[in-house]
Amino acid sequence: MSQTTEPQGLFAPSVYEGRRAAVASHLKEEGIAACLIEDAEGRRDPSLRYLSGQPSDALLVLSAEGRSILVAWDVNMARLYGRVDEILALTDFQRLPQAALAACLERMGIPKGARIELPATTSYPRYVSFVEALPDYDLVCRDDGVGAFVLGLRAVKDGAELSLYRRAAALTDGLMDEIEAAVRSGRVASELDIALLIEREARARGCEGTGFETIAAGPSRSFGIHAFPAFGAGSFGTEGMSILDFGLKLAGYTTDVTMTFLRGRLSARAERMVELVETAYAASVSLCAPGTPTIAVARAADEVFSREGFAMPHGLGHGVGLEAHEAPAVRNREDNKDVLAPGHIITIEPGLYDPELGGVRLENDVLITPEGREFLTHSRIVRL
Repeated sequence: MSQTTEPQGLFAPSVYEGRRAAVASHLKEEGIAACLIEDAEGRRDPSLRYLSGQPSDALLVLSAEGRSILVAWDVNMARLYGRVDEILALTDFQRLPQAALAACLERMGIPKGARIELPATTSYPRYVSFVEALPDYDLVCRDDGVGAFVLGLRAVKDGAELSLYRRAAALTDGLMDEIEAAVRSGRVASELDIALLIEREARARGCEGTGFETIAAGPSRSFGIHAFPAFGAGSFGTEGMSILDFGLKLAGYTTDVTMTFLRGRLSARAERMVELVETAYAASVSLCAPGTPTIAVARAADEVFSREGFAMPHGLGHGVGLEAHEAPAVRNREDNKDVLAPGHIITIEPGLYDPELGGVRLENDVLITPEGREFLTHSRIVRL
């Protein structure tokens, strides 16, 4: 007798219905009859999961009238996770997205000549293939279309997401405590040890795994913003500065934290780097509140560094959620127009790097609240 595993990490059906209703309203305003959201190999888009509950590998067709059809590569999993009006199997359409979209439009009663929106990431050759398969529709593909609208929805976490994210953050905090104890005791002493510890504990604690590849860089490699390879067999937590950057993925949502481990007597310049990172972190966090342009938050960190003749070679942070990097951007760039709002979860991660001395970075996840901010994670710089 076969057994069906109870799906984990799903919100109430009304949550997905509410999200899709917002998209349907946007489609009507834009004069779009229906849109396609696609998550497939080479074209990953977690907005599919956000709108349907289906983790991946499917097409989601949404109409301006609020109808939803999920066309899945693995229809058995879709029936378990999908919270939509109708579920179809991609194999029924020779696994051709173009044929599946045409069938969905017909089932929805979308009239010929209607405007249908494709994902903004659609390549030109792929766009042409859709045009050839659906010659009776007006297919549009826009950078500022429905995909961008959904990203804006995703940036502001709702109550169900915040509850889940607090659980993920608590698990992350607990694992950071365990990692610190393991490094202090010498139970783990290599990059590989720490990376495998995180992978094992993530799943043991009920997570889907890590939100991205763990970066564990010992003193000889911590000079890189993102060390390559992400981890190896080298020592970690030995003399100098070691960087650990990881996140736990719970029901699709990832945390993102960075710890720095310091051991032994550091040079005066290295100590100054550590001090400046902590100062920049405090200066930036103090500005995190609704209505603050994120460029101002990022600029506060850059000003701390520049006054001392240092420069941070990356942006200060970013939004997190179904992706490790999503809206809003937190960077000191003139084209950054993002403004903090309640429900945003952002990282604050100032760092400095020296090819001889190594690197230091501190990163936590911060929720913007109506009153100001809330620390979701509690990472730190650890002196061994």
